[in-house]
Amino acid sequence: MGLLRTDRNLPETDIHDILRNDRRRNVIKQLQETNHEVSLRDLSVRVAEIETGESPPPSNIRDSVYISLHQTHLPKLDDADIVDYDSDRKTISLQKPAQQVDLYMEVVTKYGITWAAYYRTLGTLSLITVLFAAMQLPVVSSIDVLLWASFFLAVIAGSTVYQLWSRRWLYLQQLF
Repeated sequence: MGLLRTDRNLPETDIHDILRNDRRRNVIKQLQETNHEVSLRDLSVRVAEIETGESPPPSNIRDSVYISLHQTHLPKLDDADIVDYDSDRKTISLQKPAQQVDLYMEVVTKYGITWAAYYRTLGTLSLITVLFAAMQLPVVSSIDVLLWASFFLAVIAGSTVYQLWSRRWLYLQQLF
């Protein structure tokens, strides 16, 4: 079973093959952030900026990215139904099967930690703080336990809203 499939369910080995390449991962991330059709030129500039850390990227790098996206990476992603690549119009858009690939991409905050680690740390910190406040330990007990619990619940809720907003492309794709 290769990447050319009609049932739109990608085998795990194909997903790993797609994600094995940094440039393809960067393409998927950029398309997730824009959530609309993008020109090959704009996409190649964004990917080159990520790879070089320069804005604007050097023209030779941008051209190299453009060519490799056009000749190799976008056709591969298109064959897997991850993107819709119109090679004549040079436009790319993310497709619903990208959701399958997204499950295998590490979900990382802009600060470089995973959301799982963030929530685990926040949950542990809130549990310890609430327990210390309930045990009447100095400093922490100066604020009511209910206020501590409310504070941490608000932080968790705010974080969840931010995370959902930052991944809105995934949820919007499910609606259409």
